[in-house]
Amino acid sequence: MGNNAAFLSKIPKNAIGDAAIATLKSLGVNCQYIARGGKRLGIYFLENGASIRPSSVVYDRADSSVTQAKATEFDFDKIFNDVDLFHVSGITPVLSQDAADLTLTALKKAKEHSVTVSFDLNYRAKLWTDHIEEKQQMLSDMMPYVDICFGNARDAAKCLGYTENGMDFINGDYSICVDETHMTNVMKHYGFTHLITTLRNSISASDNGWSGAICTDSGLYHGRTYDLHIVDRVGGGDAFAAGVLHGILAEMGDEKALEFGLAAAAIKHTIPGDLNFISAEEVLNLMNTDGAGRVQR
Repeated sequence: MGNNAAFLSKIPKNAIGDAAIATLKSLGVNCQYIARGGKRLGIYFLENGASIRPSSVVYDRADSSVTQAKATEFDFDKIFNDVDLFHVSGITPVLSQDAADLTLTALKKAKEHSVTVSFDLNYRAKLWTDHIEEKQQMLSDMMPYVDICFGNARDAAKCLGYTENGMDFINGDYSICVDETHMTNVMKHYGFTHLITTLRNSISASDNGWSGAICTDSGLYHGRTYDLHIVDRVGGGDAFAAGVLHGILAEMGDEKALEFGLAAAAIKHTIPGDLNFISAEEVLNLMNTDGAGRVQR
């Protein structure tokens, strides 16, 4: 999208790690701050669903390099010098205590350097099978450093232990979790400037309705809905977050930033693999058309 982006992680110093970094570099991502070492690269196995059969994931992340990374391996004063935004996945800190400590240190350092912090709660049920209350408290301790949060009331209840007048956001009606009242309450409770959520209507594993909403002090805005026939949904959420953040950094305005993220993610659903090989121009073209997929001649 034309932004200067850097990747912060720890990757093993072997041929697999080299290949991962080479892929990132080929896409123009700055990799100079990646720590090298550890035993292995974390992976997961995906069985792609279709029609009535859902997709299924098996994680193989035990003892991966990033789960054993230490804050002392990163020069955060150098990393956050002249940086506008730091984006964090909520998956990382729940992988291990070391990963949690590293994430919290990075968040604190980012705020010391007046960097805007974006945090995607990224709830994954298979990573939350034990020590739930401890993980909720750990993530809650990170929220004072967060400006832009990707999630909604249900995500906050699952990841942060959020409660509101005894309401059951986890098992209750999903529409309640994303309405203006409760999105606003979550945003104000944690002091976010933005609370942003996707809205997915799963007709089947192959066909989804796709939309989203953004909540700020100005209220809640619902974006356009796309009817998607899915080629590969992996990476769709990351494409959405990246698109919204690009829009915010480009000062498009909150509503257009949401629409940019929705369009970017909609296109990602049509691309195999987890990387979104598109340009800002393609995203803007979709935003300005009916999405009929006509051949561009």
